[in-house]
Amino acid sequence: MISIKKPGTSSEGQQDRQQRAYAVGSRLARARLECDAPDDAQALREVEASDVVVVGGCYDHVERVLGVLDLPYTALDGESLHRARLRPDQLLVVNCPGTVGKRAISSIRDFVAEGGSLFTTDWALRNVVEPAFPGIVEFNERPTRDDVVRIEVCSKDNPFLAGVLDGQDDPQWWLEGSSYPIRVLDPSRVEVLLRSRELEKKYGEAPVAVLFHYGKGEVFHMISHYYLQRTELREARHQKPAASYFAEKNVAMSAPEAALASDLSLGELESAATSSRLIANLVARKKRKVAEERGSQKKTPGPLHTR
Repeated sequence: MISIKKPGTSSEGQQDRQQRAYAVGSRLARARLECDAPDDAQALREVEASDVVVVGGCYDHVERVLGVLDLPYTALDGESLHRARLRPDQLLVVNCPGTVGKRAISSIRDFVAEGGSLFTTDWALRNVVEPAFPGIVEFNERPTRDDVVRIEVCSKDNPFLAGVLDGQDDPQWWLEGSSYPIRVLDPSRVEVLLRSRELEKKYGEAPVAVLFHYGKGEVFHMISHYYLQRTELREARHQKPAASYFAEKNVAMSAPEAALASDLSLGELESAATSSRLIANLVARKKRKVAEERGSQKKTPGPLHTR
């Protein structure tokens, strides 16, 4: 089945609301990180542009979330990816649609096998993940409609999900028309991090975010677009003012944040803060892992030489 994805149809006013939601949500995410995971917060402060490589996409824009989190990154276009010298200490982000060219597929596979981390979204499932890592996950050939579904955490002990969902959290995940549901082919290798019963009921598959290891590295993939362009206010809680979300998290809201979020809802801020915290966790954990590995190597004595 061939599906054509429509360009985003968000109005200019809606785009402004989402930009402000991410600006405030990212500040909240980092404030909570400072309290909940100070080592991760310190790792984020040490991130350099070369640590995160982002392949741009015309449909998704993970780099916008990195931007509001004040995280530097290196931008590449898909056509030049095969010429890039990727290092295993990097996080490679491939935005939907994942147009990287056939020559880059083997480079991506080798990058992950040697210890690199890969994060992909939506159509990159078919264009990157399937050809690079066959037999693990695939598109189920049932593209979604433009929809919003409730998500839930499957693996609460996974460090990548720390602080993403807790307490009363009930974020709504936007599925753009023709998003690709994720079918798990090898359950022994794949960990489902986030799932949606609504997604499964409507489109046949529950996974929203999955993780699997390949060689020394790891692959994260999420359905739809990571930079969420709208949400849905289903419950009375979602319709509360954004300041209520700060109160739920026991974080003080600054005057600039209050001004930016004055007309925003709790639901809008919740969706932005949730996705901001997840990408912050991914970047921080990668940075810490690399630092720990380098520290371990320095402590390991060299081989003994005898005459």
